Amino acid sequence: MASTDKLEKNTAFAKENAATFPILADPDKTMSKAYGVLMLGSFAQRWTFYIDKSGIIQKIDKKVNPRTAGADLVRNLTTLGF
Repeated sequence: MASTDKLEKNTAFAKENAATFPILADPDKTMSKAYGVLMLGSFAQRWTFYIDKSGIIQKIDKKVNPRTAGADLVRNLTTLGF
C-alpha cells in the first residue's frame, strides 16, 4: 500500500487500523507520478498493481472499492496464480 501522506500520518493510520503490511509514504509524490496515479489536486487514485517476482506488472485494477478491496485482492491474486 502507498499513500501520498507523510510517514507520521501513515504510521498513525497503520497503528490505528492494526495494519499487518507496510505502507509506503510518498509525500513528494515521486512514485505516484511514476505509476500514473496522481490526479489533479495531488491526490492519488486508488489503483491496485499486481507485480510479479520479476517486477513485471501483471494486472492493474483501476476500479478499487474500499469495501470489497480485500476480497477483490484475494480473488485477483488467485486468478493470477500468485
